[in-house]
Amino acid sequence: MDPPFVPYAPERLPEGEMRYRAQAFLELVQGRRSVRMFSPDPFPREVLELCLETAGTAPSGAHKQPWTFVVVADPEVKRQIRDAAEKAEKRFYEELAPDEWLRDLAPLGTDWVKTHLTDAPYLVVVFAQDYGLDSGGTRTRHYYVNESVGIAVGFFLAAVRDAGLCALTHTPAPMGFLKQVLRRPENERAYVLIPVGYAAEGTRVPNLRRKPLAESVAWV
Repeated sequence: MDPPFVPYAPERLPEGEMRYRAQAFLELVQGRRSVRMFSPDPFPREVLELCLETAGTAPSGAHKQPWTFVVVADPEVKRQIRDAAEKAEKRFYEELAPDEWLRDLAPLGTDWVKTHLTDAPYLVVVFAQDYGLDSGGTRTRHYYVNESVGIAVGFFLAAVRDAGLCALTHTPAPMGFLKQVLRRPENERAYVLIPVGYAAEGTRVPNLRRKPLAESVAWV
């Protein structure tokens, strides 16, 4: 049986190196943008696997790792997902979305047409496991599920950016169809849908302003 604890001695970097790395990482992620225009050009599957492995290093409540990342490459399955997503989104935009939400979305140029779901070479559908299932089918407790999955998604998006790829966090409203199309077990629910790939030639993104540090951080 493995011991409950193992030695851990991370390198303590010189202050200059700390600043350099922090600045370099900031500049990397400052270039991250949500992309809705994807090239169908393939990229190595190994790259995606490494990004997914990075996501799996995220901290989670009681180390339960309550997530499943389902990778969709099959064109027919992507088409099914797009058809269902557009049906749900069309109703949301035309019947369900509050006026304030539509006003907030207007500057982003979004609508119910989701070409990215069939253009991107991979769709990564993240499912949250509300509880576990042991080998006998008995439920086991999971803790801080939404927080844990959210952190894992953040790690994944950073890894995708570092690999020179683009992504979009897409949450169709509602998302129940993803569980049906992908035949996921009862303990899972769709959390977010992430197309991954290269940006299409001629891609344009909104010219957005990010909050400066003074608006989003308080020091006590």
